[in-house]
Amino acid sequence: MEAANPWDPVSAPTAAGLVLGRFVASGFVTQEMLNISKKSASCFVNFSKLQQITNIQAEINQKNLEIALLRLEKDTADVVHPSFLDEKCHTLQNMNNHLEAVLKEKRSLRQRLLKPMCQENLPIESVYHRYMVHLLELAVTFIERLETHLETIRNIPHLDANLKKMSKALAKMDILVTETEELAENILKWREQQKEISSCIPKILAEENYLHKYGIIMPSLPYSSKVHV
Repeated sequence: MEAANPWDPVSAPTAAGLVLGRFVASGFVTQEMLNISKKSASCFVNFSKLQQITNIQAEINQKNLEIALLRLEKDTADVVHPSFLDEKCHTLQNMNNHLEAVLKEKRSLRQRLLKPMCQENLPIESVYHRYMVHLLELAVTFIERLETHLETIRNIPHLDANLKKMSKALAKMDILVTETEELAENILKWREQQKEISSCIPKILAEENYLHKYGIIMPSLPYSSKVHV
């Protein structure tokens, strides 16, 4: 409940209120002056707002701190969270048990490793037989191509030199192709010349027979033999 205003003659009929009432009745103090005195100063209002802003800012800082702590906990959960630590401890314990078992059977394992595994059958459950068939097919294919793969790996350091040799061989092939085309053209021209010569030989022979008939000797041509009458 709000405290009674001692300066208000209506709400607080006290001695001060009675005195003020007399002042108002006599005209020495007006009601407006009393109302102005009832208003709170603006500086106190600003102080209250500043206090509210300060409280809100402190609350925001607190929330930001909580958020940062939650993010840090999330980032380091796999290190400090108990459930993750229990899981890691369980995994380490299993590894430790496995290593202890290996150390206990160290002698038998060493003897088995020294013994060749040739012509021995490994028990495989029937559920995995079809996978083993596929695996054996892959192994056979890999072994067949192993030598090719190894040869490819060996040729990798000499790849630049092989490329240069291939470039030179291609250049030589281009030259040979050009020479072959020229040779083919020459052969075709020679065939045409031979056809022309073959077509002219009967005429030449007829002329020679005609000349021989009348006892005329002609000088031999470069493509015909001497004939003496």
